[in-house]
Amino acid sequence: MGTYGRIVHLITHRASIRREVLIRRSAGAVWELAGDPARVHEWFPGIGSCSVDGDERVVALGSGQAVAEKIITLDPLQRRFQYVMNFPLCREHLGTLDVIELDEQSCLVVYGTDADPATMALTIGGATGAALENLRDILEGGD
Repeated sequence: MGTYGRIVHLITHRASIRREVLIRRSAGAVWELAGDPARVHEWFPGIGSCSVDGDERVVALGSGQAVAEKIITLDPLQRRFQYVMNFPLCREHLGTLDVIELDEQSCLVVYGTDADPATMALTIGGATGAALENLRDILEGGD
């Protein structure tokens, strides 16, 4: 097996999952909630609470387990939030949330999950899809 074959073999342990949802609210209004690292528990089911100290965020899951995350991007101009987390079941994880303006009253929210092992990306990606639907329901709730 040549070098290329080895690289492909190593990459297959990772997975990249992307979920998206259209929200009929301005990108600014959506970013106000979704882009605030300290408010994730307000819209992401299964997260009971969270705390932020500088670039460190700790989310407490409904099970009581605490997961430490490092915030690597919090860009209000691009409306992009990225974080990494490390815990025993996951060798590597990158979460990316983008709020993309479509027009003055709607936006596309995209949540990307890259993880090793691939099974963790599938698990976390499933949760992010449900979280985006919940975010939409909260923000469009009065319509």
